Amino acid sequence: MELVLAKSQDALVLTSISKRAFESDITVGSPQAGGPPGYQSRKFHQKMAAQKHLYTFYQDRLIVGGAILFKDGAHLHIGRIFIDPEHFRKGLGIQLMELIEDLFPDVTTFSLDTPLWNIRTNNFYQKLGYEMERTDQEFAYYGKKKG
Repeated sequence: MELVLAKSQDALVLTSISKRAFESDITVGSPQAGGPPGYQSRKFHQKMAAQKHLYTFYQDRLIVGGAILFKDGAHLHIGRIFIDPEHFRKGLGIQLMELIEDLFPDVTTFSLDTPLWNIRTNNFYQKLGYEMERTDQEFAYYGKKKG
């Protein structure tokens, strides 16, 4: 397993994986097909790569997912993660989150958000030690302190 800064040429593959991953949420309670802003846009993923926020997740030199991460000093906001649905339920999400946390040894706090309706991701983040800090009408907001 490896998580590295994405190259601009990774954007096409990562866009395709992102589209399939987020659109698969319709099978686990999403009120409609879709995803977060830019999830199906190659231009968005290229912009994230150029700004050094897009990461490529490899398993045996095959791109299986990605992450969009925003670091600000000792804080990292996990904007989104996505795994190719072909690789769901194999523990890759857990491994990706572990790689994210290990990639930034100077980060002491992590944050992320996920839709309230998505029971799968809410349970997933809680299983990894993220604590719900607040909610609004659409999202649950989580945080985790390192150590």
